[in-house]
Amino acid sequence: MKAVLTTVFFIIGLSSLSACSSWVYRIDIPQGNFLEQKDINKLRVQMTKEQVLYVLGSPVASNPFDNDTWHYYYALKSGTDRQDFKKQLIVTFSDNKLLDISGDYEKSEDFNQPLDI
Repeated sequence: MKAVLTTVFFIIGLSSLSACSSWVYRIDIPQGNFLEQKDINKLRVQMTKEQVLYVLGSPVASNPFDNDTWHYYYALKSGTDRQDFKKQLIVTFSDNKLLDISGDYEKSEDFNQPLDI
């Protein structure tokens, strides 16, 4: 009888351990440049590339054939069942000066007013 109870408790213990092993913790995986709208609001037309680098940092992707277009991309792959998150910003230059921005961020009201130098 003692052997039977020991076997039953052993089987119950193994089944409870196997139920716990099906749950795996998965971390969130961020990739790219995390930009906030407050950083985008600092951009002004006619800023130099160096000024944009100072405000936003280096772009994720650069095109060796078109040095006047920078791509900032951010993706967050959720480890849980939450929705994945993606945002991008495309910065366009002309003659080493900021010409336009496009993507998932709003332009500030002051974007078209150059900085006073």
